[in-house]
Amino acid sequence: MAEKSGSILIVDDDEDILTAGRLLLRRSFGNVITCPSPRDIPKLLGEHDFDAVLLDMNFGPGESSGQQGFDWLARILEIDPNMVVVMITAHGSVDTVVDAMKRGATDFVAKPWQNEKVVATLSAAVKLHRSRLEAVSLRGANRVLAEASATAGNTIIAESAEIEEVLSLVDRAAPTDANVLILGENGTGKELVARELHRKSERAGEVFLAVDLGSISESLFESELFGHRKGAFTGANSDRPGRFQAASGGTLFLDEVGNLPLHLQAKLLSALEQRKVTPVGADKSEAVDVRVVSATNVAAELLRDPERFRPDLLFRLNTVEITVPPLRER
Repeated sequence: MAEKSGSILIVDDDEDILTAGRLLLRRSFGNVITCPSPRDIPKLLGEHDFDAVLLDMNFGPGESSGQQGFDWLARILEIDPNMVVVMITAHGSVDTVVDAMKRGATDFVAKPWQNEKVVATLSAAVKLHRSRLEAVSLRGANRVLAEASATAGNTIIAESAEIEEVLSLVDRAAPTDANVLILGENGTGKELVARELHRKSERAGEVFLAVDLGSISESLFESELFGHRKGAFTGANSDRPGRFQAASGGTLFLDEVGNLPLHLQAKLLSALEQRKVTPVGADKSEAVDVRVVSATNVAAELLRDPERFRPDLLFRLNTVEITVPPLRER
């Protein structure tokens, strides 16, 4: 038997409704609390972590306008903007339903209710609330990652004229959204330059995601960069976003781009031209908003050999080109 989960608050001035709701919902949810007076709502929200509130629209004899319910709906969402509220009333109408939804209610059931509908509605409400909390958590994690990727510890410290020239180019290119290609031998600090571009850009508050293209096998290239759908291939047990989607809003750093074989260069070019990617196993493409900074240790003259690197891809990547000199030249 599956373990019951979910916490529900029922607010209604009819004790019969509270009793019936408690007995019904306890079969499906881990915690069900009833409240006969809406004045107790703020206190209960402070004491419990509810997934959903089942809220009556009218309190007191003779009330039928629904205004009390609207007022308490607004108060609940003021206390917890992520709370899922389902309205209940014996005086339902199309206009009332529309008004409740406009004011932030998630769903609506009418008294006398159907047991199966109430359980199904609240089960969906619990899932919705948890997905909202997960989204909030992910946004918070992304902010932390973005801040970590742009910390002062990544700032380049230099005195040589050669690096001062590099930093001058960074200062001019960073505020734009132009793609940047960074050239230089191994160990010259190309990723540091890429991080500096991100740190000084309009996207500094978003994620900086580095991808070593040299470490991705050809068979997984599309899946890693563009994502995949569940069942697209053996081992694809769930949908998975690619690096382009994960970096959306921020900067995607493509390291070792010069080592990509020509047929994979074509796939990368398509994504850059269309600003869209198609996950493996998907029928539709997805728009992405990333600034691409790439790097390679391949010499500039070799990159301009069409048998090694596509000229149209090079054109897309090196709107701005920065060469980081080796230590022996500084």
